[in-house]
Amino acid sequence: MTGAPQRPQTSAIAAWFQLLRWNKPSGRLILLIPAGWSLWLTPSGPPATALVLLILVGGLSVSAAGCIANDLWDRRIDRQVERTKGRPLARGGLSVLLAVLVLVLLLVISLLVVLALPMPGRSACLGLALLALPPILLYPSAKRWFPFPQAVLALCWGFAVLIPWAAQEGGLTDLATLLFCWLGTLTWTFGFDTVYAMADRPDDRKLGLRSSALTLGAAVVPVVELSYVITLLSLAAAAISAGTGWGFWPFWLIAGLGMVREARQLQPLSQQSMAVYGRHFKHQVWLGALLLLGLMVGGG
Repeated sequence: MTGAPQRPQTSAIAAWFQLLRWNKPSGRLILLIPAGWSLWLTPSGPPATALVLLILVGGLSVSAAGCIANDLWDRRIDRQVERTKGRPLARGGLSVLLAVLVLVLLLVISLLVVLALPMPGRSACLGLALLALPPILLYPSAKRWFPFPQAVLALCWGFAVLIPWAAQEGGLTDLATLLFCWLGTLTWTFGFDTVYAMADRPDDRKLGLRSSALTLGAAVVPVVELSYVITLLSLAAAAISAGTGWGFWPFWLIAGLGMVREARQLQPLSQQSMAVYGRHFKHQVWLGALLLLGLMVGGG
């Protein structure tokens, strides 16, 4: 009897974890990985521990805010999609007003993180954060009007490279290395999120929604594979430009073989099980982390 009153509270906690996607850490880690690439490729790297912690808090806050914004936009659509129909806002498990308030709180925390970044890069980071806000909040609507909404997400992900770089270097310096890292992040994000969109193709088609998985049709797997190849070549170019040591290359080779193998296991038009697409996403976390570990080893 003593445990009965705790059930609603436990259920509410679980719902908040689900809304913020803290029950699925892969999605949170995959945003922080490009930030790590950026920090360990900077000319003055490796970064200080305090800066890494600020980037972690900021990244987690922005990521959680993006999840809430996405679920607020899509709560009516999510009810009709197999993969998302159990989300808290879709099933009415959480208040919309409370979700909006938490969204605002997370954005305030993100702003405070930017304001806590070291000078002289703070002004540049603040400007980049303000530039990032519109695509982050508008991304969930892109599936309604843009044939490649995954490209919009990739643009959002690109700020995970630019802001840490500016924080570490005081601005967007050493542009060759930075642009290669940024490009690799964009193509990697486009690739793995296109695979994620493949899981929703039947529901998206029925609801009249758009995704790169639907737009590309039979070309979807070759394009995903090409995205990963460009990612690997871009990070290789960034590492060479940054003078990264030879310790990076074994990790790069293993990650590269893994990315190509993962892409080739996908079926372009046949609908595979949800587990296949979810496993692909999780494996990208490990492969991206492997590249980050290589940069840490190669950078000394």
